Amino acid sequence: MARRIDPKGEPSALPSREQILAFIAEAGSVVGKREIAQAFGIKGSQKAELKHLLKDLKHEGAIEKDRSGLRKAGRLPPVLVAEITGRDRDGDLAARPAEWDPEAGPAPRIVVVASRSRRQTGPAPGVGDRVLVKLEPRREAPDRPLARVIKVIGRNRAETIGVYRALEQGGGRIIPVDKRAQGREIAIAPGDEGEARDGDLVSVAVAAETRFGLPRGRVKACLGSLGSEKAVSLIALHAHGIPHVFSREVLAEAEEAAPVGLDGREDWRDLPLVTIDPPDAKDHDDAVLAVPDNDPANPGGFVVTVAIADVAAYVRPGSALDREALVRGNSVYFPDRVVPMLPERISNDLCSLRPNQDRPALAVRMVFGSDGRKRRHGFHRVTMRSAAKLAYAQAQAAIDGRPDDVTGPLLAPVLRPLWAAYAVLAAARDARGPLALDLPERKVILTPDGGVDRVVVPERLDAHRLIEEFMIQANVAAAEALEAASQPLIYRVHDEPSLEKMRALGEMLASIGIKLPKEAALRPALFNRILAMVEGSEHQLFINEVVLRSQAQAAYGPENSGHFGLNLRRYAHFTSPIRRYADLIVHRALIRALRLGPDGLPDRMEAGSLAEIGQQISQAERRAMAAERETIDRLIAHHLADRVGATFAGQISGVTRAGLFVKLDETGADGFVPVSTLGADYYRYEENRHALVGERGGESFRLGDKVEVELVEAAPVAGALRFAIVSEGRRDAPNRRRGPPRPGTGRRDTATKRRGRQA
Repeated sequence: MARRIDPKGEPSALPSREQILAFIAEAGSVVGKREIAQAFGIKGSQKAELKHLLKDLKHEGAIEKDRSGLRKAGRLPPVLVAEITGRDRDGDLAARPAEWDPEAGPAPRIVVVASRSRRQTGPAPGVGDRVLVKLEPRREAPDRPLARVIKVIGRNRAETIGVYRALEQGGGRIIPVDKRAQGREIAIAPGDEGEARDGDLVSVAVAAETRFGLPRGRVKACLGSLGSEKAVSLIALHAHGIPHVFSREVLAEAEEAAPVGLDGREDWRDLPLVTIDPPDAKDHDDAVLAVPDNDPANPGGFVVTVAIADVAAYVRPGSALDREALVRGNSVYFPDRVVPMLPERISNDLCSLRPNQDRPALAVRMVFGSDGRKRRHGFHRVTMRSAAKLAYAQAQAAIDGRPDDVTGPLLAPVLRPLWAAYAVLAAARDARGPLALDLPERKVILTPDGGVDRVVVPERLDAHRLIEEFMIQANVAAAEALEAASQPLIYRVHDEPSLEKMRALGEMLASIGIKLPKEAALRPALFNRILAMVEGSEHQLFINEVVLRSQAQAAYGPENSGHFGLNLRRYAHFTSPIRRYADLIVHRALIRALRLGPDGLPDRMEAGSLAEIGQQISQAERRAMAAERETIDRLIAHHLADRVGATFAGQISGVTRAGLFVKLDETGADGFVPVSTLGADYYRYEENRHALVGERGGESFRLGDKVEVELVEAAPVAGALRFAIVSEGRRDAPNRRRGPPRPGTGRRDTATKRRGRQA
């Protein structure tokens, strides 16, 4: 609105009530008395009149005032706290203001979208969370403003998720699934349990806590039965708000999809491409082939082909399948189930590269020299037919001289050329020097009825490394092709570690006598030298984990900053579109840039939209990782629940003032040792040494120390374990008050007394 100042510069008459209300309503930013005075040229004594007018409008309820300024009654401030209540039909998070006056009418519905900042590293918002948001009003839908998340404040304390345990006298107790809430059960009065039965996972509305007794709650909804460990992943799904049920619209669209034919595609069905996957894989989205290059100008070189399932042929931009895939972001893998990004009709059938069946694919053919450097590459949209479905161990056994009926005929024409090409690429990889972490990937094996059978560390084979290196090269080729075409894309970026994390790493290494090498610029080679120093020592696994924790978190975004861990200047995910939405975007970008069909990236999908998608799928990835990790913790806690009192070997993986975190050697499970249980001495936390040190005896427990612990308590619902140290600590700590521990307070004596009290 224009300022009301006459040509002589004199202030005009005081604006009317309607003019002030219109100005506040139309303002695109925070409005206060000063902004109104400036807009209407109000000066001197008229400011006092304006103050009284605004006060009257506020008393009448026409305007509202808070710390952010003035706004028209019923309007939302530009920044507010909102509660996420669910998802709308498009899959977007829906929210309502945390504070709203009912007399102003129904609360506006807010559509929550991801932050534009790629570097946001907080938790992904989910249903039940409270979030600080910044509003972006929409002219086309003023009653449904967009809200960008500034920060996830936390889960609404008025609602929690837990397991219902019924009591004989009626009612029951809720055992919260959150580790931080352990020991804080919620009482459910008779009649407030709803339809819940013993063992059900439920959502609970929590009443205000009293000074005495347990907090009280009311069951709002039953989320599923936890009759066995096989259903324990339900906890993570609901706790993190992971979508796991496809709508009728999505399933109908998937069922209506028809197989893609040869039109517009190269016929590669005679090429002996093979898939190599885990033995229990249900979807196969990549196939490989390698042959010696017959070009005389490239002696010792190879032509490597990587063919990837053409998901873009079935999942079109803006479709119900596409919207659902973006909301999910990626498939989520639990020991007992997979929550797929796409329905099985797409992921396990039409797009899965099944042997001896025609399938559409987007393939890259790469030519490597004898030094392992890529000379050129080209992308093709093809129809292929996989020659065989192989497991990693099966392919490796054939190379090691133990072929079977399937791999025998493939050994000379397919498998040996693959391994020969890998040997060339591996030499180039070693020269490039990516981060060489050596961390065992533990796998939980379930029994047929869903219980935990054992925890194993699958052997790391050259077959795994071969597929990994071929996929990396295909991903690099995709990023290079799109950059050459000036086509916006979503990169997989991994920044170098922050100065703060490097400082913490240096202090930790110093505590075990290793000096952090100084470099002018950070490179993966620096960390590889550290890992080489501890190879074969008792600290090898621990230091590998510490180096991993020192790294930045990888993310998706349209701005390229390279991939530090892989030591690559450009990198994009291209090889798993069945289970990652980022790869589907890269496929569409290639189709558009290389004119490979009409189903490429839409014209409107430019860098701004890609930034939002990158942030959204980065958060979905973090959400999935947290859910998978917590489910493993819960399953192992179930597995160990009947071994309370047993002792285990482990290593101290964290030290705080409150106590020690210990990782067990046998299962990789993490548990906590409260400092109050260490013994009769007073233990002081020495941050620079990452240790708890006894004041009198000088006994210390340091990060990375090998220890023996007793399992004192297992909380399967929360995945929490509590240990007691039963081995002696170090005696090398300097201490002015050194003296022998008091009789009867040794580690084993303390554990024995505790068992006696429990009995």
